[in-house]
Amino acid sequence: MGVEVWVIVVAAGQGRRFGQPKQFAALGGRPVIEWSLDASRSVARGVVAVVPESFLGRPGIGKGADRVISGGPTRASSVRRGLAAVPENADVVVVHDAARPLASRELFRAVVDAVVAGADGAIPGLAVSDTVKRVLGGRVVETLDRSELVAVQTPQAFRAEALRRAHADAPEATDDAGLLEALGLSVVVVPGEYHNLKLTSPDDLATAEKWSNR
Repeated sequence: MGVEVWVIVVAAGQGRRFGQPKQFAALGGRPVIEWSLDASRSVARGVVAVVPESFLGRPGIGKGADRVISGGPTRASSVRRGLAAVPENADVVVVHDAARPLASRELFRAVVDAVVAGADGAIPGLAVSDTVKRVLGGRVVETLDRSELVAVQTPQAFRAEALRRAHADAPEATDDAGLLEALGLSVVVVPGEYHNLKLTSPDDLATAEKWSNR
């Protein structure tokens, strides 16, 4: 029997820093979110798109998704709404930010394969190249060992039961893997991708436009 994989594409942000909902900005002639939905299809039996409530019903919104639902006031609440739309028989749930449109199909496969191999969760990570310091009140209090640090990306894959348990008490977090870590569950890291940037400014979109034409 095959593994039932569903993907939640989180696209419910308002894009205040970006100046507009970045997930619907044009990239390579189509909305940013469609890049993420297309990549999700490479591993998924079904895809849930979580979008702002004001965008529900607009023509073409969530094109390529099996289910399109409205998000909540926070990222974590949007993930929970997406999770509620995932069938109970799903074995693996992948959570991906629509604002990372250049995540490859190979990266989706890598995190899913790591969970199928036995991990509770799998996340992509890139080694930190800069020196990182912890600062309090404008004063440096510690220099961290960057050999132990990674910059984390999405897509992130999880055993469905583990992700549901991690969200059971409606916690708030910017990273689903952290919720599993808090329960003492195993989360492994697979190599991330340099071009898997997160769109936070119009400059990022311009960079993604260049990279999408590689």
